[in-house]
Amino acid sequence: MGASFLSTLPSLVSVPSLTISTTPTIRCPSHAVAIRCHKMDTDVPGENVLRRREVLKCFGAAVGMELLASSGSFVEMASAADLIQRRQRSEFQSSIRQTLFAAIKGKPELVPYILTLALNDAITYDKATKSGGPNGSIRFSSEISRPENKGLSAALNLIEEAKEEIDSYSKGGPISFADLIPYAGQSAVKATFLASAIRKCGGNEQKGSLLYSAYGSSGQWGLFDRQFGRTDSQEPDPEGRVPQWEKATVQEMKDKFSSIGFGPRQLAVMSAFLGPDQAATEALLATDPDVTPWVQKYQRSRETVSQTDYEVDLITTLTKLSSMGQQINYEAYTYPVRKIELSKLKL
Repeated sequence: MGASFLSTLPSLVSVPSLTISTTPTIRCPSHAVAIRCHKMDTDVPGENVLRRREVLKCFGAAVGMELLASSGSFVEMASAADLIQRRQRSEFQSSIRQTLFAAIKGKPELVPYILTLALNDAITYDKATKSGGPNGSIRFSSEISRPENKGLSAALNLIEEAKEEIDSYSKGGPISFADLIPYAGQSAVKATFLASAIRKCGGNEQKGSLLYSAYGSSGQWGLFDRQFGRTDSQEPDPEGRVPQWEKATVQEMKDKFSSIGFGPRQLAVMSAFLGPDQAATEALLATDPDVTPWVQKYQRSRETVSQTDYEVDLITTLTKLSSMGQQINYEAYTYPVRKIELSKLKL
């Protein structure tokens, strides 16, 4: 129970009649918190009195405790507002996933290109200048037309069409490309996980969906989903930051991944993002002794029912990649809730 200002006030008012003990301090009564009013020696022999400053300190502390005790309603209001915003963002994210799932299901051949698009938009991050990263700059014609982005226009068109639909039902403003492109990458990854489960069930979609729901790593996406509220860049990222993956050597790939803080492990797990033919990419990566163990590890993992090692490491890597250099606005896409006037309700 919090300390009450009213319960403290009488003892402060009656200070002149207090009997001062010989201990160094006395306590001013409170319900929960002890307030010490320090004794001061005066020039009156044999007399102990309290300075006015000390009385005021006790008085101020008591007022402070009373305010703290009565601030619970403000905390509750803030918590309620936070919960409302979380729910709004969660519902919006769910709708985004549904829209992207339908779009990708209609054009499954674009999955590898969506993955590369998400990678190329994010891997422009430069640690030295803290610039680039997943900022949606790949949407600019001068960037999407670069050699390293050859063949990615169809994937970008799919995302642009999805954005029109998403913006039409968004209550908290249009979604940024900086958010939508990583989410499209997430949806494409989930599509590959689901497709793998369906193959393991002999092509039966219902059984494959049940298998993925039961053994998949959907619960690992929590941190990725919280990184929601990126701001679009207003200009293309500088040229020369993204290799042409189909022409790059393994060493060049390793160097690029190293420049953003990744190593052979992350390079191997992102093999599906480096070109339309994952098997060919992994065959190339396996020629490097640093990358080979990781390629083999993830290939073995994909043969298991749950493919846990592969899924968890891929989700972790994509989450890190999708937040590089970005300031997240955790209130993005929220909106005021219309108040209900109870007096106008008809019973």
